[in-house]
Amino acid sequence: MILRRKILFLLVALVSSMPVSAQRIAKYGADFLAGGVDARALGMGGAYVAHTQNVNSVYWNPAGLTQTEYPEVAYMHAERFAGVVSFDFAAIAYPVSHQSTVGLSFFRSGVNDIKNTLNAWDAERNQPKANPESYITSFSAADHAFLISYARKLNDQLSVGASGKIIRRTIGNFADAWGYSLDAGAQWHNDRFKVGVQIQDLSTMLQSWSVNTSAFTLEETNPETGNPYTFTEVFDQELPTGDTYLVLPVIRLGSGVRLPISSHSLVTIGLDMDIAFDGQQADAFNAGDLSFHPRIGGEFSFRNLVALRAGINRIAQTESDGLDIVPSVGAGIHLGPLSIDYGFGDFGGLVSDLGYSHRISVHFEWRRSQFRRPSE
Repeated sequence: MILRRKILFLLVALVSSMPVSAQRIAKYGADFLAGGVDARALGMGGAYVAHTQNVNSVYWNPAGLTQTEYPEVAYMHAERFAGVVSFDFAAIAYPVSHQSTVGLSFFRSGVNDIKNTLNAWDAERNQPKANPESYITSFSAADHAFLISYARKLNDQLSVGASGKIIRRTIGNFADAWGYSLDAGAQWHNDRFKVGVQIQDLSTMLQSWSVNTSAFTLEETNPETGNPYTFTEVFDQELPTGDTYLVLPVIRLGSGVRLPISSHSLVTIGLDMDIAFDGQQADAFNAGDLSFHPRIGGEFSFRNLVALRAGINRIAQTESDGLDIVPSVGAGIHLGPLSIDYGFGDFGGLVSDLGYSHRISVHFEWRRSQFRRPSE
């Protein structure tokens, strides 16, 4: 019975990842990207739309790429849900003129070593096979994203940017999906204050799923038909079918201030608000189909060498537990062109048992005169 429940769980997981009718709205169709990148930004609660000014802007706000002076690379690894889900991000930015910057980035979020027990089940006798372990294989469920970004400085204070986004989602060889959309953003700043806006999936993301029905066919042959047993024959469950659905835009508003405390120390504060149109009313402040997701964070840095951070990346009101707050903390060290940052948080909130999330990121600036942003 345990093996059979595992098999049925695989099907349930597949069905829950897919829509049931054409072009329905998907509330969580690109949620693997919602966790964010850059341990510095995540240590500040993700209140970073206005503050972002390096290669990590490919995620937070592509307009921030115009603040780079040299080519930059970044990488982050995170463990989510107590290590069950691994997340990796890598990006590069290159200033191509005194006004323009391009960026490339890659994301992967996945669960590895998922057991496929389909062929460990004896279809004819309706029970596990004598040596089921020898029939068990493994697969991964993974989400990938690839972004091509471009940013342009309109004047000394105002910049705009956009990213073309390609999504690839797979559940072993059972099903896969492709998605395409466009992000856009703008950023304004002076010596102390910053504001920013980013619209994720501005074009509305279209995700198309397809199912490989042959992957659900058992190796064992049905003596009545002479063909391999199908999933439906053995478990009396209908397989999902391929489909297409939509991920609606999210508007991310950001503001920030930089407050010098002394000649050697600086306090940075950010306050952001995400506005979603997908009707996520559960556990979120909402008005009809609009839901509001505030974030706040701050950083104290000393001599531009070390930094301490704290933030709140989720504030929600739940019916069962009341106010739900997801805090985060972090620290970083800046060694010339190299920055190493660490972030820590309760991924599911104070009232959740989903486990903690650790984020480690590195950022490197290639400071060579021949690669410096061209002057006007």
